[in-house]
Amino acid sequence: MPVATPAAVRKQIAAEKPDALYLILGEDEVEKSALAHQFEELVEEGLRAFNVETIHPGEVGSGDRLAAVVDAITDAVQTLPMMAARRVVIVFQANGVLEPKRGESAAALKATEKLEALIESPPPHTTLVFVSLSLDKRRRTFKLLTKQATIVECGALADQADAERWIRTRVQAAGAEIEPAAARLLAERCGTDVKRLRNDVDRLLLYALGQKLVTVADAREIAGPAALQDDWAMANAIEAGDTKGALRQLALTLDAGAAAPQVLGQLGWLVRTKFPAIAPASLTSAIEALFRTDLDLKRSAGEPRVLLERLVVELCAGKRARTGARW
Repeated sequence: MPVATPAAVRKQIAAEKPDALYLILGEDEVEKSALAHQFEELVEEGLRAFNVETIHPGEVGSGDRLAAVVDAITDAVQTLPMMAARRVVIVFQANGVLEPKRGESAAALKATEKLEALIESPPPHTTLVFVSLSLDKRRRTFKLLTKQATIVECGALADQADAERWIRTRVQAAGAEIEPAAARLLAERCGTDVKRLRNDVDRLLLYALGQKLVTVADAREIAGPAALQDDWAMANAIEAGDTKGALRQLALTLDAGAAAPQVLGQLGWLVRTKFPAIAPASLTSAIEALFRTDLDLKRSAGEPRVLLERLVVELCAGKRARTGARW
């Protein structure tokens, strides 16, 4: 079965075309829980009490306890839906069930076999969702799940819409709401970098402690500079002769804290390795511009940002002269 992104699974839910079996993995408990609960939307709200069941196994420390949990999952999955097209069964903290301790008793082995039989042939009228931490890929149960279940890796964001949804979920988990413009601002600043998003949202919640609504003004107070989606985006823009894009990426690089010599080194690499092929007629002038900028930076002959902007413009002009492009 395929590995799916959270965004792809949400599309399946919205289209009411879910798979029979899912395994949601990852270390981000908030995101996993939010995605798992979205499966409840497959059942009309007034009928969820009859057709949505959540199971929290807790500590599975014995074979008898494992057998009891597996029996509960099996009964829940095999129960027919009531006045609805399907049932939804969500098993949270499923690690202990899917990955029992080594040296299992006879009761544990029998329970595992029963669970594997259910995984191999889940009833068509039920969507079964396991929510777990990372599992041992060598285990037989995990290998079976990779064949039968749709695996969902939480913790990676596909695009800005995913990032905004992630922000809203984290804020809601803290008991507050966030203005759409505020979530959008943070997503634009941090991109799909989950670590940076988590840091900014934690800072935002601390800043807005006690507020029921987090505003865009709050977000502006704590938002850092925009995240770099590609460390080589500036070089790529110059290589394409895109002056506007290169200058924007230069600004992002400097705003993110990069030192001028570091940026100059990257541009030097670009000229040495790429310009002989993409702009041979401009190679000499590009090298001269590099040396001039290096000297100006060392003797503080101008604002570093301005000096680097001038260099970027000159390099883009050299690339355009080679291709004959008009900008």
